[in-house]
Amino acid sequence: MSSGKQRLIGASDGATKGNPGPSAWAWVLADADGTVLRWRAGPLGRATNNIAELTALRELLLEIGPGVELEARLDSQYTINAVTKWLPAWKRNGWMTAGKKPVANAELIREIDGLLATRSVRFVHVAAHQVNGDKYNDLADRAASAVAVSQTGLAGKSEAEVPGAPSRSAKPAKAASSRGGGGGTVAEAGGSGSSTTSNGTTAKKPFTIKARYAGTCSCGRPYDAGEKIAKLAGSRWGHPGCG
Repeated sequence: MSSGKQRLIGASDGATKGNPGPSAWAWVLADADGTVLRWRAGPLGRATNNIAELTALRELLLEIGPGVELEARLDSQYTINAVTKWLPAWKRNGWMTAGKKPVANAELIREIDGLLATRSVRFVHVAAHQVNGDKYNDLADRAASAVAVSQTGLAGKSEAEVPGAPSRSAKPAKAASSRGGGGGTVAEAGGSGSSTTSNGTTAKKPFTIKARYAGTCSCGRPYDAGEKIAKLAGSRWGHPGCG
């Protein structure tokens, strides 16, 4: 890579709930010092895991454009091999495999091939879903997983906005803030209390806060920024009634 270009770290990941099943793609971009600049995740409807992974890489490449030195971190060995190792032979063979069968997902791979022709990219394979693993892969995975469930696109400009509970590789949240399934929340409203039920017993109301960002509840339904949410099992945040 040349030294005159802006250097960025990027991670792309796909998520599929069943294969095929409800799917989504996501990417995360960070500067050379490791600070997250922005991230995005989009729904794919019903798709395969390989389509989700390839789409995530395509969207990442579309985001950076030419003029950037990108270190692309992926947990999909298939995606890396498809666009680097296997691609030359497929092109020579008229997009047929060695077994004389059409290359799967050829349209997506052609698009990525065209984008790579005008971009400076170094691919790095990282292990998926590892405690103390790659932070950017974890962020992309969480964003893609949330959108695969909700089928509603999400985007943000900081690590704290990514939905889902941070893995143990992430730094712990400061005491003044609460970060869980809401992808970044602040304790600015609500409170615990009690109410009397129809049988005369006292039921404690859940402590609620206003979500700073939109997110996805563990029930699979999204909630909006400003909506009241409560802490659920597993340190996630969601609709108060889903506790």
